[in-house]
Amino acid sequence: MADSFMGKAATMEIPINSNGETLAEDDSLEQAAKIQWTLDEKDLQQVMVSGPNLNETSVVSGGYGGPAGGIIPTSSIKGSGMHHSNSTQNMSVEEANRGVAVEKLDSVKKWGINTYKCTKQMFSERFGRGSRTVDLELEAQIDVLRDTKRKYESVLRLTSALTSHFYNMVQTQQALGDTFADLSQKSPELRDEFGYNAETQKLLCRNGEALLGAINFFVSSINTLVNKTMEDTLMTIKLYEAARLEFDAYRADLEELSLGPRDAATMVRIEVSQQQYQVQRDKYERLRSDVTIKLKFLEENKVKVMHKQLLLFHNAISAYFAGNQQQLEQTLRQFNVKLKPPGSDKPSWLEES
Repeated sequence: MADSFMGKAATMEIPINSNGETLAEDDSLEQAAKIQWTLDEKDLQQVMVSGPNLNETSVVSGGYGGPAGGIIPTSSIKGSGMHHSNSTQNMSVEEANRGVAVEKLDSVKKWGINTYKCTKQMFSERFGRGSRTVDLELEAQIDVLRDTKRKYESVLRLTSALTSHFYNMVQTQQALGDTFADLSQKSPELRDEFGYNAETQKLLCRNGEALLGAINFFVSSINTLVNKTMEDTLMTIKLYEAARLEFDAYRADLEELSLGPRDAATMVRIEVSQQQYQVQRDKYERLRSDVTIKLKFLEENKVKVMHKQLLLFHNAISAYFAGNQQQLEQTLRQFNVKLKPPGSDKPSWLEES
């Protein structure tokens, strides 16, 4: 802009008066100042219209007239701030993930050490090289429970088979009675004979359904006793046996450390081992107490349930095969056995539709 002004000023004519003298110096300077102001105003308007975008302006890191390499775009300043916030968030997420990974690694490490010690103790006991903690009275009760459960499972299996066979027999008697009743209507010469047999089969069918109700009640009670009550106690026994193995493993580890040298590092390991041993001992004693209590209540519950169910089974079977219908019905009322009405197993017409 200064060069263009100087070029115009160099070619500008200097006015003179009629006598051939130049105008006053102050008039020429005033006119030149007006011309320069006009040119500066036009250049300023042009800069305002077609000037660079403020968002793309640059900051010069050096002094005036410095090298171009010192120019820093302002857009990069904004981007660097956003990148800094994103990097901070990423670092916090990475730290959280690292903390979770460390916790998982510690848990896996503890599990591996515990598994190694228990496996070592188990093989030592199996090959007769290690000692195990034994509660003779409790072990005997556990063996009795397992043997009792096996025998009760056999009773449950046999009575379930009896129920299935007897149900088929009752269904056959019902079908036979219906056939005799139909033949009595279609055979006038044998009406009485078919009628007697039809009534007999229907009576046996009714008594059979009553006996089936008693046997089903017996099977249901035995199933609850075996597969729920006894199984719950056996699950507690399994936890007790696992705790016993862990207790012996940490006990053997503490004894092994106690027999070694007593330097500073070993004393620290002995202290840690004593703490772990105490934790396992408390767990073992707690589960042993739980098993003792559950075995006691299981025995009381078993005697109470089996006394009632065996009496029901005996009275119902005796009354049925003796043909005593009144005694059979009285037995069902005595033990609160409710029979399903005939056809209750069939779906209703709404369910069929």
